[in-house]
Amino acid sequence: QLQLMEAGGGLVQPGGSLRLSCTASGFTLASMGYYGIAWFRQAPGKEREGLSCLHTRSGATDYSDSVKGRFTISRDNRKATVYLQMNNLKPEDAADYLCAAVKGCPMAGWGMDSAMWGRGTQVTVSS
Repeated sequence: QLQLMEAGGGLVQPGGSLRLSCTASGFTLASMGYYGIAWFRQAPGKEREGLSCLHTRSGATDYSDSVKGRFTISRDNRKATVYLQMNNLKPEDAADYLCAAVKGCPMAGWGMDSAMWGRGTQVTVSS
């Protein structure tokens, strides 16, 4: 069984930075038909929003307009981990952040419909 575990959330002041991690364990993504890792967030009362993705074979990346230039996705294959470096955080970035295994990157709808989800990590941006 493939499992994804997020870490790195917490409280940060506006303008600050956090690095989230998403570590896969169990089966490999490719063995289950997943070729990407995507990051999403969901704030209370709002729809889940796709932020960034990385294709695990090609290394291609994609970003939503809301985070482009502030967030960077990267990976460490040896650790089976994908990171989301978040800089210049704003109060509106506060949300539950989730990673997911997706069928590819980029994909329509960020591959949300067929994604396999982690449990999330909370990010709070407040002074």
